[in-house]
Amino acid sequence: MAENGKVKIGIIGTGQIGKVHMRRWAKIAGAEIVGVADIDEAEAKRVAEEQGFAHAFKDYHDLLALDEIQAVDVCVHNNLHAPISIAAMQAGKEVYTEKPLAGSYTDAARMMAKSEELGRKLYMQAGSVFKPETLAAKRLIDDGQLGRLYYAKSSHYRRRGRCFVDGYGTASFVQKKVAAGGALYDMGIYAITRLLYLLGNPKVLTISGSTYQEIPMYEDRRKQSNFDVEELAIAVVRLEGGITFFIEEAWAIHLAGTDGSKIVGSKGGLSLDDFAFHTTTSDMEMDATFNLGAAMTRWGRCIPGTAAYLDREGHWAAVLRGEAELIPTAAIGLNMMLIAEGVYLSQELGREVTAEEVREHSKSTALEV
Repeated sequence: MAENGKVKIGIIGTGQIGKVHMRRWAKIAGAEIVGVADIDEAEAKRVAEEQGFAHAFKDYHDLLALDEIQAVDVCVHNNLHAPISIAAMQAGKEVYTEKPLAGSYTDAARMMAKSEELGRKLYMQAGSVFKPETLAAKRLIDDGQLGRLYYAKSSHYRRRGRCFVDGYGTASFVQKKVAAGGALYDMGIYAITRLLYLLGNPKVLTISGSTYQEIPMYEDRRKQSNFDVEELAIAVVRLEGGITFFIEEAWAIHLAGTDGSKIVGSKGGLSLDDFAFHTTTSDMEMDATFNLGAAMTRWGRCIPGTAAYLDREGHWAAVLRGEAELIPTAAIGLNMMLIAEGVYLSQELGREVTAEEVREHSKSTALEV
């Protein structure tokens, strides 16, 4: 901890995502970035000089060797999350990593095991968990307004928004050897982790899934990128407690609009994206909206600790300062990995698979660095 009471952070990865995180950290009064590391040493030094960070390294191990750093923010590609996060925990650092938790269930489980073994905090970026709609939904669920939860739906489309081949991001996002997955890992994880959080992160029982890459793309960009991940993933997941979870996540699809995220119980249901509560009152169907702005302002002023649950970086900083209880996004992320890998295994085998089968088939995709 710094003398000024701020948590001292090191950033590993100064690319596109790393720079996004740096901008977000700059808004957090209780934290301070003191160093960065990137295999592109020139870029690491340029960023450090531009932002006024004290240290810049090519080898992330040099960053981990700094005693003043309490925690690191891992902003690299998916298959690098596990080795770097584990090395950081072994070096005595708390770890915040980009989503997904890792490239495979096995690697994510190794991260969780190391966290428990060493008593180190592990936290996954799950920005959707900190949206006002999520906070409001959690309150309605905890107050019993939905009754017994039994169905959730995550249905999100981009009409034509595949990474790199449609003009956004780098080729690494569409290569299994680096990213491990496509639309499911890149965009689907936000909605899926939010719904798992609201459901109480129940145990996964079975997964039946399919993946597709059907829509034409610029042939030169296909060849440049070696595109080999899914643009569409569909799944039906059975969760403990009699809950069914339907998933539909597309980078590219010939449909207009999207159905969004929904969660349903015996007494009421919620649409999360255009936030609304659906129920029956006095034998009349009712759809209700809320003044979330006023509620958030009031809760922030009147309920101590609310501010620590409104921002993903702010939450992490508050946890490290001992001011908030950590939302277990890593444990939720591990369940997400089980579902995602189950979708891929179900596609490969052409049938529904059990969670235990996924665990048995899962292999490390980690790239050692």
